[in-house]
Amino acid sequence: MGSNKNLMSEKLKEEIAKELGVYETVKRDGGWGNVSAEKCGNMVKKAIEIANKSTENL
Repeated sequence: MGSNKNLMSEKLKEEIAKELGVYETVKRDGGWGNVSAEKCGNMVKKAIEIANKSTENL
């Protein structure tokens, strides 16, 4: 099975993290390793919402 590591761009991850108040942790710690699974799940939900909204107008 292939890696899904790059499905979301870094820019989008940063934008969502800022919106959800997670970005300071990422910035302080130098990566995503200390972001909780719950926060990551919330980021995925937000990314799905954004994707759904972008396809509604097609």
